[in-house]
Amino acid sequence: MDFQPVPLSGLIKENALALEYFDMTPSPISLIESLRDIGYSMKTAIADVVDNSITAGASWIHINFSWDNDYPWIAIADNGTGMTPEELIKAMRLGSRSPLEARSTDDLGRFGLGLKTASFSQCRRLTVVCRHSGTVTGMEWDLDSIVRDTDFGWKLPVMNEEDLKQDCLLMEIIEEQLTDSRGTLVLWRKLDRIDASRDQTVLESKLNSLIAEIRSHIEITFHRYLESRKPNEKIVICINGDRLEAHNPFNPDAPATQELPEQRIHLDGQHIIVKPYILPHFSKTSKTEYEKYRGEGSYLLNQGFYVYRNKRLIIKGTWFRLIPKAELTKLIRVRVDIPNSLDHIWKIDVKKSMAVPPVEVRRKLKEVIGKIAERGKIVYKRRGRVLLEEARIPTWQRSVVKGKIRYSINEDYPLLAQLREKLSGKDKKLLEIYINTLECGFPGDIYFDDFASAPEKMERIILSEEKLDRILEVFLESHRESGMSIEDSIRLIVSSEPFSSQPQMARELLARRKLIDD
Repeated sequence: MDFQPVPLSGLIKENALALEYFDMTPSPISLIESLRDIGYSMKTAIADVVDNSITAGASWIHINFSWDNDYPWIAIADNGTGMTPEELIKAMRLGSRSPLEARSTDDLGRFGLGLKTASFSQCRRLTVVCRHSGTVTGMEWDLDSIVRDTDFGWKLPVMNEEDLKQDCLLMEIIEEQLTDSRGTLVLWRKLDRIDASRDQTVLESKLNSLIAEIRSHIEITFHRYLESRKPNEKIVICINGDRLEAHNPFNPDAPATQELPEQRIHLDGQHIIVKPYILPHFSKTSKTEYEKYRGEGSYLLNQGFYVYRNKRLIIKGTWFRLIPKAELTKLIRVRVDIPNSLDHIWKIDVKKSMAVPPVEVRRKLKEVIGKIAERGKIVYKRRGRVLLEEARIPTWQRSVVKGKIRYSINEDYPLLAQLREKLSGKDKKLLEIYINTLECGFPGDIYFDDFASAPEKMERIILSEEKLDRILEVFLESHRESGMSIEDSIRLIVSSEPFSSQPQMARELLARRKLIDD
């Protein structure tokens, strides 16, 4: 059948140039039911509501769950600024704020949809109550009411304190949780997305397991707020009265964690701050601590970039397909801080659980990976201390802990590791004491003065051929005893001090022993 064009007379007003417009207001229940499947999980939905509390300047946030005799509910209360009736009306409107609108630098919002879409994804009845300047105001979305009365459209009632008193459960929660002179309460009822099962025992058990997942998610997503030492940023978050503890995925307090220098990427007049960390090898920490910082899954899965938007974790454990995840880089994690003014470039989604770096940033991030990958490979080794990647192995190492720089003996240096394995009892203890004495006796002040006043006079000690050959013999002997192959032995030797500092002489000595070609 041929396409028949619609006559223009049906679309254009008589004797007018302007087109006639038709009201295309979407059906409320059709649109809302579609938004319910935007992709939130329970934990990401609650995190989205917590974003609003933080943006409102809250210093405490209480998240409470109750099964309530087969009528479960979830309440998120805070002591933030609250909202006036006019502000609450705007907040309850879908798309209350354009993503193109300039925001405060500490605003965690994005599309003006988070509160509603996050809530609708988990419940069919959303109630928001605010206390502001002594006035209590509430509004409520009840999806079942919209289904029953399709003519009601997008209208919502505004409830004053007297109206709220008609809801006994709501008033009980308000009196228990909205205790300050200001704040906001978000209440979810008719929770229909907990599980597909209709068995109430199964549903209650699933809710309890979700609480544990939510706790872990909040502790890492908002860890920089939970652990902040700045009074205006410090936030207390509780779940059913139990205070949450920050989970910093970079384990910066561990002495063996390496903090590498931060780098800045400039884009559209803004700064993206990149800070790499190399987590401790399992031999450098306790089993409990090693397991704690493994994260969900494994170290292998959780390596990569951790992108923060205004100190809120957006996405974690990805290399953005710049490099593959590998065993030898599994201890590397890189913190990336982006401002909310670059949301459109990073393609931050509604759920704030996805970010895609633009081409310019991808190029810079790949350069960062190239600089830190070898450092991470040095830290991670298989049992047997066989180093499979060529990388310089120094006798001393520089580390940064809590912003403090320290120099210490590299305990992974091959000869030291071999010696420690051979010694036992008193001799091993004496070795540790001697290492500690060397570290404490590092002449930092004198070295700094000499280097600052006459750097051209600073001379590095170069070993004679005879001494270097004796060290080579010790390396080869220890490698033979450990069963290391010749190829791995040579690779380890040429990448270790002092051979890496005198590569030409090292090659000549290896060639003389017929271990490599001239």
